[in-house]
Amino acid sequence: MMSWDGGKGAMTVTNGLYTIHIEMTDGGHGRAHGVIVLQDGKIAGGDSYFYYTGSYTADRGKWRGELITNEHTKSAGSLPLFGGREVTCGFSGSYAADGAQVQGTALVGKTSVLFHARLKLRSPF
Repeated sequence: MMSWDGGKGAMTVTNGLYTIHIEMTDGGHGRAHGVIVLQDGKIAGGDSYFYYTGSYTADRGKWRGELITNEHTKSAGSLPLFGGREVTCGFSGSYAADGAQVQGTALVGKTSVLFHARLKLRSPF
């Protein structure tokens, strides 16, 4: 999941398609699994109910960014924590050749929700 940035000597996140597994840990509990594309500092992806857009910066095994989550399909029979709201998230973490980890905070209305996510590269491009 690392690439070298044109001879400058710094590792960067590999452009590609990733699977993402998210767990909310404080301020709300829940899990989500989806796909996400990381390409040249931009983020796009989603799961069964939400789509994600955002941006990131990365250097030497560390990365940080922001993500906006919006609902695209109503959930039948349950009320998702982020349901019906645009939610802004900030994250930071680390990456290596076989995956990435992030910790972050989502602002859901007036409530801060802490989360942890794992990403695994599935198809580089």
